[in-house]
Amino acid sequence: MKRTTRGALAAAVAGLAAALGATATATPAAAAAAVPVPVPLGGAETALGTELPEIAGELPVPTAGAPEGPRYTEGRLLPDRTLPQLPVTGGLPGLDVRQPLPHLLGEGFDHAALDAPAAGLRTLTPGLALDTPLRAPAADGGLPSLGLPRAGVLAPVVETVPSAGLGVGPGL
Repeated sequence: MKRTTRGALAAAVAGLAAALGATATATPAAAAAAVPVPVPLGGAETALGTELPEIAGELPVPTAGAPEGPRYTEGRLLPDRTLPQLPVTGGLPGLDVRQPLPHLLGEGFDHAALDAPAAGLRTLTPGLALDTPLRAPAADGGLPSLGLPRAGVLAPVVETVPSAGLGVGPGL
C-alpha cells in the first residue's frame, strides 16, 4: 500500500472516530426531557442583606413524533385522514421555590416551600378528513357515482396530569 493511500485511510479513520466521539458526547444532552433553570439570587441577598427565596425551574424540551400513516377505507378515493394528526410530547414547566421564614409559625418551621415538578404533556395537532364528491367505481365495472363532498376537522388533543405541593418545615 502506498504512503499516500495509508495517509488518506488514516485521515478518514481519524475523522470517523472524531465524528463518533462528538455524537456520543452530544446524545445525552439532546436526549434530556427537561432543562434545569436555576435562578441565582446570591448577589441580591448580599446587596440587600436579607435572605431571599431559592428558586429553580425546569423547561421541558418538546419532541415531535411520527404521524399515523394513511388509512384507506373501502368506498373512498382519499384516505380516512387526509391530513394526519402529529403527536407532540413534552411537558409543563416545573418550579421549586423555598422561602425562609424567621420562625413566624413557631420553632419548628423555618421555610415555606412550593414544589411543582415538570409534568408530562402529550398533544395531537388538529387533522383534516376530506372526501371527494366522486365515489369509488362499482364492483361490476360501472362508472363511479357522485355524492356530496365531505370535510371534517379532527380535534386537537391535550393530555397532562400536573401536580404541586405546598408546605412548611424545618431547615432550608
